[in-house]
Amino acid sequence: MNKDFVNIRMVPDHQDWTYKVGEKPRLKVSVEKSTTPVGSVMLTYAIGPEMMAPTLTKKVTLKDGTGTIDMGTVKEPGFLTCRATVVVDGTTYSNWVTVGFEPEKIQPTVPYPKDFVEYWEGQKEIADRVPLDVEMQLLPDRCTAKVNVYEVSYAVNKSGARFYGILCIPKAEGKYPAVLHVPGAGVRPYNGVIDMAEKGIITLQVGIHGIPVTYPDRLYRDLRTGILQSYNTYNLDQRDNYYYNRVYIGCKRGVDVIFSLPQFDGERVAVTGGSQGGALSVVVAALDSRIKCLSAFYPALSDMTGYLHNRAGGWPHMLRNAETVNRANNTKEKLETISYYDVVNFARQLKVPVFFSWGYNDQVCPPTSTYSVYNVVTAPKYLMLMQETAHWAYPEQYRAGNDFILKQFNLK
Repeated sequence: MNKDFVNIRMVPDHQDWTYKVGEKPRLKVSVEKSTTPVGSVMLTYAIGPEMMAPTLTKKVTLKDGTGTIDMGTVKEPGFLTCRATVVVDGTTYSNWVTVGFEPEKIQPTVPYPKDFVEYWEGQKEIADRVPLDVEMQLLPDRCTAKVNVYEVSYAVNKSGARFYGILCIPKAEGKYPAVLHVPGAGVRPYNGVIDMAEKGIITLQVGIHGIPVTYPDRLYRDLRTGILQSYNTYNLDQRDNYYYNRVYIGCKRGVDVIFSLPQFDGERVAVTGGSQGGALSVVVAALDSRIKCLSAFYPALSDMTGYLHNRAGGWPHMLRNAETVNRANNTKEKLETISYYDVVNFARQLKVPVFFSWGYNDQVCPPTSTYSVYNVVTAPKYLMLMQETAHWAYPEQYRAGNDFILKQFNLK
């Protein structure tokens, strides 16, 4: 988290930042330097539905650096955002705050294909015909007194594609539970989740791009800004060949790798991740009934069609401004593909306990999209809501997610 020299503090008049439809939130505003309100300053603010064009823009002079803003209201469950800017000593500063209106009543917009379950059962069956072919290489420089660390790879599907990851196994004799760690968006190396392994849990951290995860950083930077820059829309018009087909199946097969390990206790396995990893956590738990629980932070790829219904959609925002910037994605073929890969439709299949956590200020995975996931889950579910957070989490959130898994494993 970066902190500006001048901060625009906006505090909703409900402590939980949540209102009934029709209620009118008021924000207490202060423009502060070193936590102290500045003198007279001109504040410009814009209010509108989350991630959409503002419906109101105004300027107001804050005589002593403080004041109030009336946000208006909404007619149906959702979110309103107020974005404010000031100029102090020639530098422009900005901030935003998002408040919710009965978010537990938000319903998804993405269609649910009648053959959704059958389609993914078929994709799993096709992949299962391919031998897992696990390869492991010890990484001595990463091992600790308690943990052996390996680079691991395994086959994903009949195309010959492989997944690579970092596997951490406690050295002491015994049988251990396991956690599959699935990654956020991007292209990067991985170090493995050694700290959890030192507590007596096997961890498998996977990458999704079919390349080893121990190369120098420069290679991943080149891929991230080059051939893999827009991977999330590759082959979007081809349901069976969309980029995430291999990704979803590859993450699911990571569970197969765990079950192949002699050190695994054969029973207790969980999956966790944030953003794209939050999405993949839901997907893996939906595709593999052996998963006992999951911990997902601000899941991406959720209700991506929201923008077609005049509200926020999920990352990667491929349908935002669908009539102009993203017109190429607003086709019958691509919309059909999206419905088979949207996390909302996987969330409908969950049958095991789920821990979720996110904030109202997230503009990468907006809460309209993540609540669309949460509200369709019928399994036991727990939401740790940290309203002020954006696309980041406090250490307490990650600790709570890990504690949730440990409790399901009967380790806490």
